[in-house]
Amino acid sequence: MSFQGFPEAALDFYDDLEVDNTKSFWEANKHVYAESVKAPMVTLTEALAEEFGTAKVFRPYRDVRFAKDKTPYKTHQGAFVGVAPATGWYVELSARGVRIGGGFYEASATRLAAVRAAIDSDLTGPELVRTVERLASDDWEVGGDRLKTKPRGYDADHPRIELLRHRSLVVTRSLGFGSVIQGPELVGVVRDGWRQLRPLIEWVAPRTDTLE
Repeated sequence: MSFQGFPEAALDFYDDLEVDNTKSFWEANKHVYAESVKAPMVTLTEALAEEFGTAKVFRPYRDVRFAKDKTPYKTHQGAFVGVAPATGWYVELSARGVRIGGGFYEASATRLAAVRAAIDSDLTGPELVRTVERLASDDWEVGGDRLKTKPRGYDADHPRIELLRHRSLVVTRSLGFGSVIQGPELVGVVRDGWRQLRPLIEWVAPRTDTLE
């Protein structure tokens, strides 16, 4: 089956789930999730798999074991194509529509050290600067977890200190909830967006794929 878009019922489902995040609501509406959220997400990622790889479509249940927020269900549906540990492309559906992105969302001490060493290097660091600046100028949002101060071992006046502060680096773009997400053309929109992120992914992946 080819991807035909996310129906309006998917957006309505997450609107309602944000208000009533309970097992009783979920049980009464799990058919909507299955038909209008999960099935289209699987079909979308399958349409992109030949170029980018097989996606993991995340489970809808929250891990609340150590969380103060005990609501049981995620208020979004995400899918991730990994190319290295915690590194790859992402697509998400929520009440606010579709969001796409890429980068690395966490790193061990060893992997983060490898990323920072590459940022520090005058041979490889400027390439990442150019890539991130190009994406930012094209309406991508550059984010991720960052230190408030400089990382240990680096000077505060380092020319790439802002990138060195990152403990994760993710670049995202919201596609909203307009008609583009409700039709088959969304496949091409996500594909084009992920292609724009390829230089970032290809820069990051060899560093986050460092052996422990």
